[in-house]
Amino acid sequence: MSDNFHTPVSVDPRLLETLICPVTRGRLTYDRTRQELVSKGAKLAYPIRDGVPIMLPEEARTLD
Repeated sequence: MSDNFHTPVSVDPRLLETLICPVTRGRLTYDRTRQELVSKGAKLAYPIRDGVPIMLPEEARTLD
């Protein structure tokens, strides 16, 4: 764990294998620096807050 709030340093690889983009149903990649799960197909980046992926399209950041 990375701090007193028990925020994970990285996302469990098993979690990445099971999570999919809710828009495209495609695979996601993990951006460790920004703490996001990225869907290249949907051009969206889903935030990870307090170790929890927020998989709502309206909460995602649009990629250029």
